[in-house]
Amino acid sequence: MTRTPTPHKDARRAQDREIWRLALPAFGALVAEPLFLLTDSAIVGHLGTAPLGGLGVAGQALGTLLNICVFLAYGTTAAVARLIGAGDTGRAIRQGLDGIWLATGIGLLVILAGWPLTPAVVDAFGASAAVTPHAETYLRISLLGVPGMLVALASTGVLRGLQDTRTPLAVSVATFAANAALNAVFVYGLDWGIAGSAWGTVLAQTAGGAVYVATVVRAAHRHGTPLRPDLAGLRAAAKAGVNLVVRTLTLRVVLVAGTVVATAMGDDEIAAYQVGFQVWWFLALALDAIAIAGQAITGRCLGAGDAAGAQAATWRMTQWGLAAGVGFGILLLAVRPWLPALFGVEPHVRSLLLSTLVVVALMQIVAGPVYVLDGVLIGAGDLRYLAAAGVVTTAVFLPAAVAVRLAGGGLVALWLAIGLWMLARLATLAWRARGAAWLVTGAVRG
Repeated sequence: MTRTPTPHKDARRAQDREIWRLALPAFGALVAEPLFLLTDSAIVGHLGTAPLGGLGVAGQALGTLLNICVFLAYGTTAAVARLIGAGDTGRAIRQGLDGIWLATGIGLLVILAGWPLTPAVVDAFGASAAVTPHAETYLRISLLGVPGMLVALASTGVLRGLQDTRTPLAVSVATFAANAALNAVFVYGLDWGIAGSAWGTVLAQTAGGAVYVATVVRAAHRHGTPLRPDLAGLRAAAKAGVNLVVRTLTLRVVLVAGTVVATAMGDDEIAAYQVGFQVWWFLALALDAIAIAGQAITGRCLGAGDAAGAQAATWRMTQWGLAAGVGFGILLLAVRPWLPALFGVEPHVRSLLLSTLVVVALMQIVAGPVYVLDGVLIGAGDLRYLAAAGVVTTAVFLPAAVAVRLAGGGLVALWLAIGLWMLARLATLAWRARGAAWLVTGAVRG
């Protein structure tokens, strides 16, 4: 006799199917993002330690910019998902288009301001004389790809809010493939060095942004949504991103401080930190796939007035995050012996990298739940709390980083300080998620 599933089990299976439907394509798209720099690192690593260190410094500067502007994706996802939950698709797309116009304007301003400031930005990282010219070359050229990169962020937010994570997957995979091919041709075939790596990434990012825009424009035409920019909508999009910018800046302070401390240790250390950081970031974005599902599901549930559904989905996604974190940690430990050869690093850099990857692997146990809860609260629009929590957790990390620097600690000590920061994030996010203050329903969070 076949047992009839209980309502509780049916609900949990429905949650799992919804999480899987959104998270699996998001996983592919998110993994493709860090593969840009991982590919660049693998190719540039064969040019020598100084170019690899230069890529590390420039990559951190570009990563800081990208993460400051991540509100273009995250804020748009939450807002669009709420409107979808409330049944207003046309208004949802209109809000997404405002984000794309805002991204275009910010990207052009970054080029104008960033080009003359490139030497000062590289100098702020304390790069050595050998690393500096490579970092400046890569950063200057890469600025030209910023508009495409930011437009892609905003467009991705629109599609995720529309509960579509498959299109970003397809575009991300195609863009990554183009980036890898162009880098190989420009660096090895044309012998352009680190400049070739930068040009390959710029061309791939710009093409990807154009494809995203075309996709959103087609959706706008289907729903009769005008394409012209709306000044009120632009102001609203910018205002909504303020707390997300504060939250993101606190994250970047930690990551940039880590780069500064590693740079001060020496060229071998910053080279090893660059590779270790890219592995860590790769895993972070892979785990963030469940957080992306959290943003979309939470926003849609709250937009439809279903606070209980949002709570139930949060608990289930947190379980998913923990399981995925444990799995990624085990996988990293298993492949750790072979990773240094992939990047062509020198013997001393290899030794440093092998030690730090153990800490990076253990951190994944905490990282899974952290990213999920962060995504849930973003989807709920609880951005003021996330900004305040970011300030608190950064205040936990900075004294630890200073202690590592003053005590002459090595890369393992630096990564342990980053691990302490992740534990602080878990504490603040879990405390908030257990309460009900973040469960605000309606098409627009009041």
